[in-house]
Amino acid sequence: MPLTTDDLLQFQAQYPDHQMELVNGEIRVMSPSGYESDEVAARVIGKLFPWVDSQRLGRVSASSAGFKLPNSDVKAPDASFVKAERLKRSPRSFAELAPDLMVEVKSPTDNVETLEAKIRQFLELGTTVGILINPEDQTVKVYRLDQEAIALANGDILVVPDLLPGWELPVIEMWSPVFE
Repeated sequence: MPLTTDDLLQFQAQYPDHQMELVNGEIRVMSPSGYESDEVAARVIGKLFPWVDSQRLGRVSASSAGFKLPNSDVKAPDASFVKAERLKRSPRSFAELAPDLMVEVKSPTDNVETLEAKIRQFLELGTTVGILINPEDQTVKVYRLDQEAIALANGDILVVPDLLPGWELPVIEMWSPVFE
């Protein structure tokens, strides 16, 4: 018998130190990410949130925010953005929609193909843009439904004009600095 959102909430109450997702009726416990990948996600959110907030474009969330997707899966991307008109108030529980923008940052234990499949599923369920950030080779891929992925590298600038008009993030600013 497939598990439900209520089951996920009960598991999370019993095991509050674990991050979980509901996928195809099964609860998956997520391992903590690597330090570098979490720092990259924090850097992206740190650049995205002030812009979105100052423009009152919508909501930005981090990896603990769950989305109950139209197929009943509950997943949490590393970073996300939802337009203001789609989420006028922050829900106390899971947001019952697909975010407009979702970001996945590859950890050392992640498989790129698995992350691409997760992004594809979000796109098929209503997300406009999915972004895969790979700190290992310092590349970024921008995905849209039924389009070729756009590959970016250092020297390029990430823009999402249809969702975040005027926002720009130089790819090189995503990476963890090295302190000498």
